[in-house]
Amino acid sequence: MKQAREYLKGDHEGRPYISNRTGKACRGDPRGRPAFVIDLLTTLQQEKFSPRGWWHFLQRAWDMSCQTANTHPSLKRSWLHITLCIALLTGTIVLTNLFMEGPEKTLRLLPVFLFCVTWQQTDLFWHLGLNRQTQTGKLLPKVGVANSFTWLRGLGASYLLGRLLGGVSTPTPLALLVFLGGIVTDILDGQVARYTQTQSKLGQIGDGEADFCLYLAIAIILIQNGVLPLWVGLIMLLRFCIPLIAALVSYFLFAHPVRFGSTQWGKLAGLAQCLYFLVLLAPPQLSPFTEIVNLPLLTATLILLVMAPLAQIVGNIRASK
Repeated sequence: MKQAREYLKGDHEGRPYISNRTGKACRGDPRGRPAFVIDLLTTLQQEKFSPRGWWHFLQRAWDMSCQTANTHPSLKRSWLHITLCIALLTGTIVLTNLFMEGPEKTLRLLPVFLFCVTWQQTDLFWHLGLNRQTQTGKLLPKVGVANSFTWLRGLGASYLLGRLLGGVSTPTPLALLVFLGGIVTDILDGQVARYTQTQSKLGQIGDGEADFCLYLAIAIILIQNGVLPLWVGLIMLLRFCIPLIAALVSYFLFAHPVRFGSTQWGKLAGLAQCLYFLVLLAPPQLSPFTEIVNLPLLTATLILLVMAPLAQIVGNIRASK
């Protein structure tokens, strides 16, 4: 533990960080990456991504998260409050599912659902050190309402993933209900963050993860229900998978996080895809309208899904110069 505490010096408090490789104090690099992140990743590389290296990586990262939580009790309490709220809502969803669909289907979706929820809350704790105001870099004392909306969207995505991996079919009306809830929370988290000036890296990461899981689940459900053509679904899934793979490879192999920020093309692509999903999930009573807008909206969505990653690549190239 004494050695672990040495790794923690300066990671979230602004004090010099003691590198495990050099023993020298450092604060980061010119690209803005925290020194402790660089040291974690380079140590993992030096251990050739072995099981032992991954264990050290995860253990030290967890020690840093615990240090942040213990140093900032109000932040830790807000995480605990959100976790209790999510746990209460999880229990409510399970009981409602048990009442509506019976014990057999509920038990089939339960393991994956609980795993996703547990991972979600653990991931939030893991990244508490990133709960810093974007403008000032100041660590915010609470997780905040905006991030709470994001994690609610993640809860809905976890429920759908539990149904998918548990082999439980999802009726279109249920998928529509969860998706509408995701849209509402997606709007609210951004609006609240801007209004309260609590935009943070934590919120950006959580928002991306929640969107990825929700859109992934909805796309697969639509394919399973025979509403979304397989080739269209694959294109939509690649929109999320390619940036994710690129970011993971860059992060772990080169210790350099790729910038995947918001672009105008990305916003338009997300809006078009959202509208297209709503058209596919719309009740039969709206079929006269949905049949008219289906093809034009699909065409626009596919074009924007191609343009968005290209714009992101161009942005990364310009930022690297």
